[in-house]
Amino acid sequence: MQKIKGTLIPIGGNEDKGIDTNEMYTLEFIEEGILYHVVKEAGGTNANIVVIPTASSIPKEVGDNYVTAFTTLGCKNVEVLDIRSKKDAEKQHAIDLIKKANCVMFSGGDQSKITNKIGGTAIHNILLDRYKNEEGFVIAGTSAGAMAMANEMIAGGSATESFIKGAVKMYSGLGLIPEVIIDTHFIRRGRFGRQSEAIAKHPNLLGIGLAEDTGMIIKDGNDCTVIGSGMVIVFDGSKLTHNNEKVLPEGTPMTIANLTIHVLSNGDQYNIKNRKVTVLPIEAPFI
Repeated sequence: MQKIKGTLIPIGGNEDKGIDTNEMYTLEFIEEGILYHVVKEAGGTNANIVVIPTASSIPKEVGDNYVTAFTTLGCKNVEVLDIRSKKDAEKQHAIDLIKKANCVMFSGGDQSKITNKIGGTAIHNILLDRYKNEEGFVIAGTSAGAMAMANEMIAGGSATESFIKGAVKMYSGLGLIPEVIIDTHFIRRGRFGRQSEAIAKHPNLLGIGLAEDTGMIIKDGNDCTVIGSGMVIVFDGSKLTHNNEKVLPEGTPMTIANLTIHVLSNGDQYNIKNRKVTVLPIEAPFI
């Protein structure tokens, strides 16, 4: 198996910055603590950072918001790549930006837009190649941008109806880290059942539920470190003793037994290959 040289930073999102539930007033804005880690992993304030707001319904506003946020941190080279179609993702300008980027940041919104407009295109292939082969290359994403990193991607599903077979909708993601299924806004939106059903469908995969203002730095496609102020819930279905997902008709409540759950916080580490937790000592500083 090829050793992955790049870095992934999936982030749980943090929409509570505005005065309304309308997206115009609740732009996805990552707290400076997490953005600091993104910039640091990308090589510092001289890094070339490309923001892709494809998932958003208001891409210009969201792109401008990230430019302001990164500039506030001292970054000097931040550009927005506004991709609204597969044709846009094949343009030479887009290809050139992705080739020179040290960090690519996907915004929140609708994760299906990311895979529909970028999946299988020239820039998707460049992202995959650089992530696998270039040390120091960073792909970050918040909310939808984090969920799209997986291969088996949660595309939708109501928290109130979850763990009823068929309530969770799955879709193909970008395939950057095929060993996991990522969900975001995990605590605030009550997505425990939704992720549980996703793992019942794919018990060989690992479920990662990211709270808001919380993320993971994933090195080598394997070694995860929690950053931010909230928690990460890890779902390990490798030791299930009962799982009736395959035999139930849609709309039926499901049962799984011996699902292993880990609750991790800032500084804790997780090894995907070995399914092993390393907990940070309680006296250790916040990172």
